[in-house]
Amino acid sequence: MSLSASPWWSPERHADRRPFLLARQRIQGALRAFFTARDFIEVETPILQVSPGNETHLKAFATELEGPDGARAPRYLHTSPEFTAKKLLAAGERRLFTFARVFRNGERTALHHPEFTLLEWYRAREGYEALMRDCTTLLAITAEAVGAREFHFGGHVCDVGEAPERLTVAEAFDRFAGIDLMASVGADGNDRDTLWHAAQARGIRVAADDGWADVFTRVMVEKVEPHLGIGRPTILCEYPISEAALARPKPTDPRVAERFELYVCAVELANAFGELTDAAEQRRRFVQWMDEKERIYGERYPIDEDFLAALAVMPEASGIALGFDRLVMLAAGARRIEDVLWAPVAP
Repeated sequence: MSLSASPWWSPERHADRRPFLLARQRIQGALRAFFTARDFIEVETPILQVSPGNETHLKAFATELEGPDGARAPRYLHTSPEFTAKKLLAAGERRLFTFARVFRNGERTALHHPEFTLLEWYRAREGYEALMRDCTTLLAITAEAVGAREFHFGGHVCDVGEAPERLTVAEAFDRFAGIDLMASVGADGNDRDTLWHAAQARGIRVAADDGWADVFTRVMVEKVEPHLGIGRPTILCEYPISEAALARPKPTDPRVAERFELYVCAVELANAFGELTDAAEQRRRFVQWMDEKERIYGERYPIDEDFLAALAVMPEASGIALGFDRLVMLAAGARRIEDVLWAPVAP
């Protein structure tokens, strides 16, 4: 039954969705128990922020904060609780997690919703390999909560009881696209022409004005991601440093970052970092991304100076954001994300 034919709150539609919603409740309870048993504390993060996040292609919801004197200041609904979580690490917390409602504008598909839930967790003074182990366990716990070992989506099957395959981005480009990615990657910049011509030679449609990042994304979407998490989960790691977001460089190869993504049934479920704690480098990246955002979209978001100040004293840490609604959707066998939301946003 379509949303246009029946609102989500109609008894008939709710009855169809209720098994997915009850599965959501069971999964959330099981994951809370997992973290509590490992000495994590659950935190709550404010939605209103000075900056919603500074990644180039994320679009935020803007609002205003009015003071008692009538003064107004711009504020945004956060796209992730990451800035606040890291401030809590700087404050002295060692292990924390949060089920955070987050907001991203311009996103509404079977896998996207403008308001959704991120499960984020952080480990101070622990490497991002610990997060890989967490992901393996969390998938097994989720499967147990719904009584199913296999997840299904888009005609794909993934046995989440199997250990994930660990694959570097360079290995994935070679295996699925026949492209030597690292030939175009440098610690101080990437060679756009080398990657552009390699993609074109493999029949990937590229535009004359595409930059390196545009070509990288197109290869990922068209050639790599459709093959990930099929049969068993995939941990895709060691992203080029230009795609590092808030991740630190890998000590043994500064061309790549301590970043991985978790895939199940060709769906990205989680994005993890060995966290960058160099405030000056983080500022440089923020400015670069906002310059690019202004070039493409004609707008830029403020930089949270309080976050950069906290980053300077934050301990070494690893952190991960997992799309909780997507996890429930795959585990419960739903076809679209709105089926696992108690009350979807009005179209």
